[in-house]
Amino acid sequence: MTTCLITDLGFISYSDAFALQRRLVAARKAGAIDDVFLLCEHPHVITLGRNANRSNLLASEPVLRQKAVELHETNRGGDITYHGPGQRVAYVMLDLKRRRPDVRAYVAALEEWIIRTLAAFNVRGERREDRVGVWVRRPEKGTGFEDKIAAIGIRVTRWVTLHGIALNIVPELSHFAGIVPCGVNETRYGVTSFVDLGHLVSMPEVDTILRREFESLFGLTARAV
Repeated sequence: MTTCLITDLGFISYSDAFALQRRLVAARKAGAIDDVFLLCEHPHVITLGRNANRSNLLASEPVLRQKAVELHETNRGGDITYHGPGQRVAYVMLDLKRRRPDVRAYVAALEEWIIRTLAAFNVRGERREDRVGVWVRRPEKGTGFEDKIAAIGIRVTRWVTLHGIALNIVPELSHFAGIVPCGVNETRYGVTSFVDLGHLVSMPEVDTILRREFESLFGLTARAV
């Protein structure tokens, strides 16, 4: 199994990160590079996946511009989501032919990666068969209430992956009010974060666990120089 190279891009626009992913995927397909794992944060942006329903965009485009929220269409699966400061985004470019060429298994592994990371901070994350992402039960809000703490959106082309996960650490949750996150519009399903759950953790602390649990599922990593 190849070593996955980790690069922290810091604060980067969605469009620049997307363009970089596409270049890296092309290089991975050509065998010019090994697998890659990118960490970053984005300025306020709403992205629409290939299956996005425009009615799930609740804020008008003029209002979004006024609030300095960008809007991007992208080629990942899924519906609509928000990215912004305080959210850890991880993009993963893996050659699944060298691992396990099974898209469902890959998505399940991403969910497990998040669940194990949350567990290290005493947060119980759970997967749902009818809702992609990782969820946290909120019984204090009422029976059956759950909030999403991490979103997953991927694309696989010739068995090379791109896009990945977004884990809410300390984002401003009010920005999610401009969308129906991932198209899930039942009132008992909301969005949460580490800080919303009362867990004050830093981005570097989360990154350390993300790397550790990534290695437990996908193999060794190495930091970019």
